[in-house]
Amino acid sequence: MSTARQTFVVLSADALVSEDMAELSAMPNFRKYLEGGARVEKVVSIYPTITYPCHTTMATGCWPDRHGIPGNLKSPYLSVKSPVPWIWEHDAVKVPDLFDLAKKAGYTTAAVFWPCTGNHPSIDHLIDEYWTQRPGQTLVEAFREMGTGEDLVPIIERHAHLMRERKHPYCDDFMVACAADILCEFSPDLLMIHPANIDGARHGAGVFGPHITKTLEDTDRWIGELMEAAPENTNFILTSDHGQMDIKRVIHINVLLADAGLIRPSSAGGEPEWDAWCQSGGMSACVYLKDQDDRAVYDKTYALLRHLCEEGVYGISRVYTKEEAVREEHYGGDFSFVLETDNYTSFGDHYVRPLVTGADNGDYRKGRATHGYLPSKGPCPVFYAKGPAFRSGASIAEGRLVDEAPTIARAMGFEMPDADGVPMTQLLK
Repeated sequence: MSTARQTFVVLSADALVSEDMAELSAMPNFRKYLEGGARVEKVVSIYPTITYPCHTTMATGCWPDRHGIPGNLKSPYLSVKSPVPWIWEHDAVKVPDLFDLAKKAGYTTAAVFWPCTGNHPSIDHLIDEYWTQRPGQTLVEAFREMGTGEDLVPIIERHAHLMRERKHPYCDDFMVACAADILCEFSPDLLMIHPANIDGARHGAGVFGPHITKTLEDTDRWIGELMEAAPENTNFILTSDHGQMDIKRVIHINVLLADAGLIRPSSAGGEPEWDAWCQSGGMSACVYLKDQDDRAVYDKTYALLRHLCEEGVYGISRVYTKEEAVREEHYGGDFSFVLETDNYTSFGDHYVRPLVTGADNGDYRKGRATHGYLPSKGPCPVFYAKGPAFRSGASIAEGRLVDEAPTIARAMGFEMPDADGVPMTQLLK
């Protein structure tokens, strides 16, 4: 279909779930801009339900075993290292995404805080999800490192006072203000933006409760700010990446790997020596082997993990081998094993006792609630869309995260032939 000069604005409200929609759908901007549009009431996410793999799936239409983003952090990441090595840059993504194909089709593109877009060659107006990395560094200097052009410097400087050290909702106010200005000043055909205030509130105080109302009110306000800045023929898409579940405890599997001699403290007090290392993804974790060809270490580690799972007290409900993770969950990476939660345990990275700790709001993986578990568990994300490319009143009870990018591509007038997902044509005119 020809949709030349239509605008597409995609707002991914991190951790927004179907249970939130009764409250959000009664708010004024949702009613003005999304009521009566097309919707997927429950979206089946991907494994693991972690922000950066999810958003890369949302942009590529591919499962993590193909797009190459296994988690938020580079791996294996030893918890004694600083700063934390997030996967900022787009060069880690192995397949084409919406920005690549939209650009190829002749559209202009923009992204604000969309994960894994640092120095993305196909984004014309880019503010990556990034922040200052060292004392004295300015926001402009930080964003320039990740590919922000000089055309956006006045916009960043105009709204820098909102950032307040990445705390929610201030950093979200910053990104929405920047995105609205990008719409006004540059009129991109495709803009994708990722606020995470709902996610932050759930990590900090639990999945449900009165603390979520304020985050939904903020989200509704941002819908209004973006749509007031957008042209009349805009298709507005509200979606999300994953839900969360409340946790009761954090278990540090590396303590048990150290007990088995697979991790050894450094005599110099630096990074430990390790044969196997467990890296938390929240309610799942990946176990890496330093030498993946060492069969003795593989067998010893696998036997230990299976034993911990069978004991039933260490928070592990399933141990996947890498081959099983690819075959059953479309999840791949340099890991050898994946641990799945028992539904109330999150995993930590420490290798020194205590083995069990409580929630820690200084680390999203260990907050009062978190994610990373199988997509069949917990509350589900959503997909709502309204505009000239979408059918009024169209509804699907359940859809897949992997189908979102092909659906947006089809709505824009091009295809994603390399995607694993397919367009949800029921939603499209």
